[in-house]
Amino acid sequence: MNIPFTSFQYMHDEISSEILSAVNEVIKSNWFIKGRKSEAFEKEFAEYCGVRFCVGCGNGLDAIYLLLKAYNVKNGDEVIIPANTFIATALAVTYVGAMPVFVEPTIDYYTINVKKIEEKITKKTKAIIPVHLYGQAADMDEINQLAQKYNLIVIEDAAQAHGAVYKGRKVGSIGNAAAFSFYPGKNLGAMGDAGAITTNDEEIARRVRVLSNYGSDYKYHHIYQGNNSRLDEIQAAILSVKLKKLDNWNQYRQKVAEKYLNGIVNLKLNKPQIAMDRNHVWHILALRIKNRDDFINYLRNSGIVTMIHYPIPIYLQEAYKNMFIDQNTYPISKEIADTEVSIPMYYGIKDEQIDYVIDVINSF
Repeated sequence: MNIPFTSFQYMHDEISSEILSAVNEVIKSNWFIKGRKSEAFEKEFAEYCGVRFCVGCGNGLDAIYLLLKAYNVKNGDEVIIPANTFIATALAVTYVGAMPVFVEPTIDYYTINVKKIEEKITKKTKAIIPVHLYGQAADMDEINQLAQKYNLIVIEDAAQAHGAVYKGRKVGSIGNAAAFSFYPGKNLGAMGDAGAITTNDEEIARRVRVLSNYGSDYKYHHIYQGNNSRLDEIQAAILSVKLKKLDNWNQYRQKVAEKYLNGIVNLKLNKPQIAMDRNHVWHILALRIKNRDDFINYLRNSGIVTMIHYPIPIYLQEAYKNMFIDQNTYPISKEIADTEVSIPMYYGIKDEQIDYVIDVINSF
């Protein structure tokens, strides 16, 4: 049996006629940027997340970057981020001239360890970017309390957690603002690059909209040195179709995860945990195992494709060698980077496929 790490076939087969119809409407309209489809999706996604405003943009990295610019985070500032996130979180901080300050995650939940944040706060700290990693929300109450204490901005990096819920609130509505990626592999994915920000702050939404459109508040009038990062009409139309299915697709993932977690009994593996007062939408199902290479090869030889999220921590990437951070500085992040393995997880994976993956893992 051959099992891919992910597949879009089942979801796209389910909605192919709706997708084609939506795209055809865009083509017939002869309007491809900043039109009715983008406006409609922004309204729908804001309502879905439980916020007043959504502004589409080009991708998830741009979403974080645009928010940091809108909040006037700049050269000389510091921004606290998890040490084990994808590099985009750090790049956005770097692009505005600020310094990323890394904080260890918790080993069981992979999200930022709130008990280690306060010791990293300085007079230069301007913001905290908690990442809802792999599909589970970070400890937002404690983070918001720290932010209020030190007058900091909280920007949720919700790129992997579309539809995740924390204490009854959807991610994207819990901080000052949030950044989303709609990269095709996400739980809510476009058919190309796309992103968005969400917020209840009307002024921040306005700034992001202007910054993402060359800094222009109306044609040929530029009030900021902005960027070109806009959600195009075709991707917006596709996302509107998919958004209607997102909760059902997430529920499917949750059932798959439940079956995996109940079925995998190999004591060589550490299984992910779900924190209290929140759900998990399982963008990634991340296991940990010491002899990872042997495990991955064993699964590959059995026809099972896996991935690693992420094999090299940001602070050890060549791109950030100028920070001169020793590899032993963040042992929890390093352990996750050295042991994490992501197994097949997608809408449409069949019970017999899941059972096969479980059997192969248990026999390792």
